[in-house]
Order: sequence, then C-alpha cells, then structure tokens
Amino acid sequence: MTNLTSEQLTGRVSTHVCEIPQLACVLHPQAASAFLALAQAAAHAGIDLAPVSSFRSFSRQLDIWNGKFRGQRPLLDRDSRALDVTALPGASRHHWGSEVDVFDRAALMPGTEPRLTPHEYAAGGVFARLSGWMAARSAAYGFFRPYDSDRGGVHPEPWHLSFAPVASAALPAVTLELLAEALRDAELAGAAVVRRLLPDIHERYVCRVAAPSSEALRGAAGPAAS
Repeated sequence: MTNLTSEQLTGRVSTHVCEIPQLACVLHPQAASAFLALAQAAAHAGIDLAPVSSFRSFSRQLDIWNGKFRGQRPLLDRDSRALDVTALPGASRHHWGSEVDVFDRAALMPGTEPRLTPHEYAAGGVFARLSGWMAARSAAYGFFRPYDSDRGGVHPEPWHLSFAPVASAALPAVTLELLAEALRDAELAGAAVVRRLLPDIHERYVCRVAAPSSEALRGAAGPAAS
C-alpha cells in the first residue's frame, strides 16, 4: 500500500502523480501502470477504454464545487435530475491519483460524447458491455468500483474505477480533521453551511464506499491476466 502526504491526499500538490500521454490522463505512477495494462486487456476484448477524468487538484475541485453550489454547473443524479451535492475540495478521491472515470470510445456513435449516467452502463445501455467486462476483469489489475451501490452517500457511479493499493491507504488517512484543515483558508461557496455539516459530509460522502476485494488489493496482474 502507498502512503500519501496530507497535501497529496487533499490535492493541494501534484507531486504524487504523472501524466500518461498515451491515454491523456494524470494518475499516481502505480495506478498509471495498472491502468495502461487494463486498457491493453480491454483492447483485446474490443473495448477502447478511455478516461473522462483522472487526477483533479484541490483548486480544480474548488472551482467545480463553487460553480455547482452557485448553480453555474449541472449535477445529475441517477435519473438525470439536478442534485446540489458534489465532492468537497479536499474530500474528492480524484485528489489521490488512484481514480479514473472511464467509457468505451468504440461504443459511441460518431460525434457523440459520454454523459456518465448510470443508464449508459446498465443493461441495454451504450456502455453495458464495458460495465460487465470491468466487473469481471478490473480486479485482476488492481481496480474496483467504490460507488457500486447506493450507501446513502455518493450515488452509484459505474464508470468510476479506483486503484485499490493506493486508495485503500488513502481513505482512512482523509480524516475529518484533515479535511477541516484543508478547507480552513479556501474561498468556499457555502462555507458556513459546510462547516456545520462537515462531520455528516465526511461520514456519508467520504467513508461510505465499497471495500476493494483481496484480488484488487494485490495490485496489477501480469500479462497472463489479459
């Protein structure tokens, strides 16, 4: 397992991530190697595994939070209805470099873009085959889906992959105290409300996630797994 510093955990520095030019994303080096292997295995299955989002800095997450809080950015739930909750800066798993949102570029019609809604990954959806393939194969490369079901926090996100050897060490390190410290000087929209609700936000939106399997915790598999 990999330990990150407090500033790395909260996205305030990017010293723990690197760019993957082949896939146009930014990840922790261990996650990057595993994701490249996963993408190669997917290609053998006729799936063009592509990232939508990977590492996000604290400042980027702050912009997203503020924009959504002020109604400038849409946020959809599982039924494509507007929500008013998104990951707090400092609390997003994307800060760790272990998380990547994915779609199958080969499954899209020309000129269309993924919307990242659960319907796309459900039976009959454009990414249903990708979803089934990830459920069967991603653990062999160290990945799992932390938002696989509704636990009363983040709604299901079947597109969201997490690299277990990094994420499993990062999650318990993101304490309520660490999050409060990271937010202390941030120009956060709704700061007064956030401070009042922070314990509940931390418990529901940071802690309520799926646990990785023992297979995923062992990390990326070798060529035999593909």
